[in-house]
Amino acid sequence: MPQLNTTGPESDTDALLAARLAVSATATGGEVMSDVEFFDWFDQRRRRHSQVVRRTTFGEMSGWDFVPGSGDLAHGSGRFFTVRGMRVRTDFGPVPEWTQPIIRQPEIGILGLAVRETNGVLHCLMQAKSEPGNVNGVQLSPTVQATKSNYTRVHGGSSVPYLDCFREPEAGGHRVLADVLQSEQGSWFFCKRNRNMIVEVGPEVEAGEDFCWLTLRQVNALLHYENLVNMDARTVLSCLPDWHHGTGPATGIHSDVAIRSWITTQQSEREVSASLLPLSEVEGRDWFRAEDRISHKQGLFFSIVPVDVLSNRREVTSWSQPLLEPHGIGVSAMLVRRIDGVPHCLVQARVEPGYLDVVELGPTVQYTPENYAHLPASDRPRFLDLVTGARPEQVLFDTVLSEEGGRFLNAQNRYLIIEADDGVPAEVPRDYRWVTLRQLGELLKYSHYVNVQARTLVAALRSVTGLPSGPSGSGVRGIGAVSPSRGGSRADHR
Repeated sequence: MPQLNTTGPESDTDALLAARLAVSATATGGEVMSDVEFFDWFDQRRRRHSQVVRRTTFGEMSGWDFVPGSGDLAHGSGRFFTVRGMRVRTDFGPVPEWTQPIIRQPEIGILGLAVRETNGVLHCLMQAKSEPGNVNGVQLSPTVQATKSNYTRVHGGSSVPYLDCFREPEAGGHRVLADVLQSEQGSWFFCKRNRNMIVEVGPEVEAGEDFCWLTLRQVNALLHYENLVNMDARTVLSCLPDWHHGTGPATGIHSDVAIRSWITTQQSEREVSASLLPLSEVEGRDWFRAEDRISHKQGLFFSIVPVDVLSNRREVTSWSQPLLEPHGIGVSAMLVRRIDGVPHCLVQARVEPGYLDVVELGPTVQYTPENYAHLPASDRPRFLDLVTGARPEQVLFDTVLSEEGGRFLNAQNRYLIIEADDGVPAEVPRDYRWVTLRQLGELLKYSHYVNVQARTLVAALRSVTGLPSGPSGSGVRGIGAVSPSRGGSRADHR
């Protein structure tokens, strides 16, 4: 396991970068585009992006079919992804054994964010992008969001803008600020990873029609609006170097060595077996296939549904594909508290069958209420009462955000950050630990430590008002006139 350092920036260059990011996160001048201009621009993008998503049947889908013998749902090219079956046995959670469909996408895509200094302030190049599974069509995505099948143009469509900034950054004279493989939803994907990159570019890189330059202050503010900043943008933002802390130490109650040892212990001792099966072996057990869906017999968890898509702003103008449609809105909540003056997050060593390394750190609470309705109250997640019973002044962040719209249909989670009372103990169950925001930031420099839901909450934590950065108590404010307790539900809300 790579050596982790949480005592401060590794070099003067790192300290300078953190200072530049802090300026961008607090700047109220020098923006390429004002806040009002952004919302006008985004409204125009939504009007000009024409996308129609129509539910269809498996038999009518173009290019996709069930493979004879295995019954797996696959594209005729053998690329993109497949829907397979999976059998799981585990000692984690209330159900020890089950079968389910799972998305198998072994190729690694690129999620890339370009940053550039303008008027002395770093800006992020964000993209207005439509995805077939988005609840509202267009959301704000990173500069590049593309699977390998897409950027190698298996579909025969147009090329991906700005791709060379990330595939060949040195050739273009660009500086790589972050480059790490990160996982995605381990309950819906089998060993899925994407390359999360942040690259600093020069003034020659300009914003195209569907792109805009925003400061970190502006992006952080937009995180508080429902279904505006997409999942791929949030995961890349979490990989930015942490600008909240200066060069001084911010000591956690557990040392770096202790945190690494705890994670390794959890990975070593958890009993998890996840094996791929032909999809046909899952059907007829707890799952059934109809002409327009593959669903659980009790209506729980999710369905696999076929759709046809028409779009005027994608690499190809029309296509068919299956999407995973969750049943219910999930809840992902992080408890935070100051311990010895330093903010700590309560994370869980979470097992999901699709993780490459068995365990990743997740939020304090991560669940979908509908999936627990048939289980006894004793099986509800730990610390759930502290989330549901939080007083309004304890709620630092509360926003419904979409998950990845290229594979999931109308998938949403309610993300919450709750400031815990001092009565919440520092001693917690063995699969939980209090870690500092800085320690999470250090773990995010490496693969497969922090899950995709927790990464959204790391990005959100950095946008929250009033959270002190350490013993000195000087926090970075979360931007604009956005309330920290509840974001606006409309992207055009001013």
